[in-house]
Amino acid sequence: MRMSSAFTKEQDDDNPREDLPDRPISPHRNLVTVEGLQQIEGELARLQKEIERATAAEDNHALALAQRDLRYWTARRASAEVIRPIADHSAVRFGHRVVVELDGGERRSFRLVGEDEADPTKGLIPYVAPLATALMGKSVGDRAEVIHHSARIVEIG
Repeated sequence: MRMSSAFTKEQDDDNPREDLPDRPISPHRNLVTVEGLQQIEGELARLQKEIERATAAEDNHALALAQRDLRYWTARRASAEVIRPIADHSAVRFGHRVVVELDGGERRSFRLVGEDEADPTKGLIPYVAPLATALMGKSVGDRAEVIHHSARIVEIG
């Protein structure tokens, strides 16, 4: 019994190709710091080398991953809006470092950055995070409320 060609997958070559879905891109504006733009450009350069390595090694899976990531970072580079540091620290703005004092007296420091450069373990939070949006536009002494927690701004730098 012969199977209908509708149920078979024909390939042009002996190497199976992987079609990976694109990485989701945030609907928010792609605000980045100068350092964030450098990180994007570093990823683009790294991925170009990774594509060359995967192609030379005929590693289709690594190639598909690198190509998917290259599409993501190319789109992020194209939409990046570099926000230069704002010297006026009278109110919290994108790129500023903010020190807050929590209700229990503990102090924490955060820098408001772009989504792709965020790293909470390093005190870098995306400007679209609830804490960041609660802090935006506020001044030293103001309180920010986030999910049943309150923090007082003690320094903006």
